[in-house]
Amino acid sequence: MPSVAFHTLGCKVNHYETEAIWQLFKEEGYERVEYDSIADVYVINTCTVTNTGDKKSRQVIRRAIRKNPDGVICVTGCYAQTSPAEIMAIPGVDVVVGTQDRRKMLTYIEEYKQERQPINGVTNIMKNRVYEELDVPAFTDRTRASLKIQEGCNNFCTFCIIPWARGLMRSRDPEEVIHQAQQLVDAGYKEIVLTGIHTGGYGEDMKDYNLAMLLKDLEQKVKGLKRIRISSIEASQLTDEVIEVIDQSNIVVRHLHIPLQSGSNTVLKRMRRKYTMEFFAERLEKLKKALPGLAVTSDVIVGFPGESEAEFMETYNFINENKFSELHVFPYSKRTGTPAARMDDQVDEEIKNERVHRLIELSNQLAKEYSSQFEDEVLEVIPEEIYKDDLYIGYTDNYLKVVFPATEDMVGKLVKVKITKSGYPLNEGQFVRVLDETEEKAAI
Repeated sequence: MPSVAFHTLGCKVNHYETEAIWQLFKEEGYERVEYDSIADVYVINTCTVTNTGDKKSRQVIRRAIRKNPDGVICVTGCYAQTSPAEIMAIPGVDVVVGTQDRRKMLTYIEEYKQERQPINGVTNIMKNRVYEELDVPAFTDRTRASLKIQEGCNNFCTFCIIPWARGLMRSRDPEEVIHQAQQLVDAGYKEIVLTGIHTGGYGEDMKDYNLAMLLKDLEQKVKGLKRIRISSIEASQLTDEVIEVIDQSNIVVRHLHIPLQSGSNTVLKRMRRKYTMEFFAERLEKLKKALPGLAVTSDVIVGFPGESEAEFMETYNFINENKFSELHVFPYSKRTGTPAARMDDQVDEEIKNERVHRLIELSNQLAKEYSSQFEDEVLEVIPEEIYKDDLYIGYTDNYLKVVFPATEDMVGKLVKVKITKSGYPLNEGQFVRVLDETEEKAAI
């Protein structure tokens, strides 16, 4: 039985796609082994979102070549898509496939075994207008399933290389999404995370269908689904229709990740983001009215070229006023090939780091404030894994991480937990009870 080992760098979408590629290998009779062991084939799913992503990808590729010089080294993902020649130049790389045509990977591997000539299977992603169907009926992680609903992005923000790595916006056929969601629920998953490169843009390339309709259809048609989480959605995609669907839904959770990037209109303009702070604030206000207790998490880039102390403070104050529940803070890093990397007045590293620390402190404080509202409340949690001894860890619908006493058979189920001590990053809870099937139905 031939063996295959995988290494995934980067985002949730990459992790989803590695699982999909594994399905293809499984169908061909491969067994999956750890990346650090000797395998016949190594598949490295690369990331290119930063220059560091490229560098890490190269290191991981070289590790596999050292591990088994006779193995077939197959490189895929975003870095493979944008820089196939760079990867082909690494001695020992045998097959390169980008972010499409993944189904051809096995054919290429067979071809390579015959001819022993490296194969570059990367094609022009910008010409692609069709979503590539890749099925994932189950995941190695058994509590939260990702479901990829779209590919690509049309935004071309000045700091971002991703449209060049992933192509333009393509939505997955709603029938396929619903079919796959049902498969995942049947495999035992209670929560599905809708994911993509620009997830909230789902349906923008379709005539009479959109994200709001997909959310409704998932709720109505997928039997046994308890939670839908949207991995990320832009403020501009939070239309009144989407907010109304979330408001009326029993299974879309009280947690949205809405990337902010900056809280200053002048910086947003340089980033080529398509909203103003006023618009963002208005959307948040409308959302929080519809969903009391909503957790809003976000991404922020600090030290974008030209960011002054005053512009940084606009961001700081906007975040403080709008009470985000947690932030992912990134210092701006130059991405070769993007307009922002060529901008003058790059911000000094020391200033960047100092601002990052100030924002992280604010984020920690806001996270504590947010979780403190739920002390003594009973919330629904899906236990994910053991924390230590008989304590397990899981997330509430509004994305609080809770540690509480539980047992192995509760993993992946919905349980009621009382928050006894709020905190950040962890809350402490007391197990109340497991929801039985009849209650689960009633909860819907």
